[in-house]
Amino acid sequence: MTVSSPVAELLGVSVKYEEKVILGPLDLEISSSDRWVVLGPNGSGKTSLIKILSLYRYPTTGTVKVLGETWGATDIRRLRQRIGLASSSLRDQFRADILGLDIVMTARHAALETWWHEYSEADRQAAIDCLARIGAEALAARKFHTMSSGEQQRVQLARTLMGEPGLLLLDEPTAGLDLVGREKLVSSLASVASDPQTPATLLVTHHTDEIPPGFTHGLLLREGQPLACGPINEVLTADSLSECFGLRLQLENRDGRWLSWTTG
Repeated sequence: MTVSSPVAELLGVSVKYEEKVILGPLDLEISSSDRWVVLGPNGSGKTSLIKILSLYRYPTTGTVKVLGETWGATDIRRLRQRIGLASSSLRDQFRADILGLDIVMTARHAALETWWHEYSEADRQAAIDCLARIGAEALAARKFHTMSSGEQQRVQLARTLMGEPGLLLLDEPTAGLDLVGREKLVSSLASVASDPQTPATLLVTHHTDEIPPGFTHGLLLREGQPLACGPINEVLTADSLSECFGLRLQLENRDGRWLSWTTG
């Protein structure tokens, strides 16, 4: 029996800014079928974790291995092409009048514009297929600035699927969405998560009710420190969530969704 290597592995990773520890030390192993959710209040280190896994922030200490390669001993520009990333900071970099199709297609080269590389008809069809996979093919010919926030996030989600990525990183994809937009995106995320062809996925959020059904593992962070890490049913408890957010909370899993509220 062949044992596959982890998709991502962090060993003793920490991040410091001016001697202040922002994250870690953290050990984390992500396997190919894993669906991870990372929860924590503002300033808990979630964004630093995303930057490390997407190879945009080198850790202060520790070893980072992504898709079988060790950061510091590989060409990260090439490796980034195999990582699907969706974040508000990335969204803000897209040209206002770029088409939805082009946003998805540029992920082939981890770029922001189509004029930097050549694309084939097969690339265009692959981008359309990615949009169709989450029911957003109608956005292919729409300009980015004409889309609602929810539509923009769905295009970003489609973009993460382009080019057969080995790891998906979703940094607060529902931030700023209204109820309808949030629920549509959570539904799309649940559909993607349930597909066995979807690679390992890590989702960052502040809210338990934004965790799509089908997610398998959880990591709770507070002030950069991991409080709980492992299978989601073991990690997400009322006690652990209360400790993480510093507020007495109740927690319930209802029809695959995690609902939390304060007890006062």
